[in-house]
Amino acid sequence: MRVTTREELAGTVDEVHALFTDRAFQEAKCAATTDDRGRFSVDIGPGRAGERVSTTRLLPSDGLPDFARSFVGERLTVIEVHEWSGPAADGSRESAVDLHVKGAPLTLKGSLRLVPSGTGTLELLDAELKANVPFIGGKIEQSAAGPINAAITIETTLLREWLAR
Repeated sequence: MRVTTREELAGTVDEVHALFTDRAFQEAKCAATTDDRGRFSVDIGPGRAGERVSTTRLLPSDGLPDFARSFVGERLTVIEVHEWSGPAADGSRESAVDLHVKGAPLTLKGSLRLVPSGTGTLELLDAELKANVPFIGGKIEQSAAGPINAAITIETTLLREWLAR
């Protein structure tokens, strides 16, 4: 299942990229996308071509249907990794996105691009959500799409708030 977003942000590519690679921003994002029992960790360091940002979040599986919860149990361990490249000639940046649920056959892989756009930045996500389960993979993907899109909306809202500071 394809997951795409297109967001206009009121900040330069460098400003938006700086937030994506900022520990405090990543911690705020993780805190906003976990429940009160959720735990998370953030690791930021050098990557192959730029920065590598890795987050691990422990989330409830309450919103998933019973057949999907049978794969993951009561809590989900969501691991998200962004491998950022250096700036391109036009100032844009790109990150390889790799999100997976530990112990479950569910992944989101693709790219997140930050492109200069007028006085701001265009944020473009293009990824594939895949559940490698025969016969019911499509149902699992549909079930996971809602929480994933909700997390993307929360992250975008935080980006806008932090850029407005």
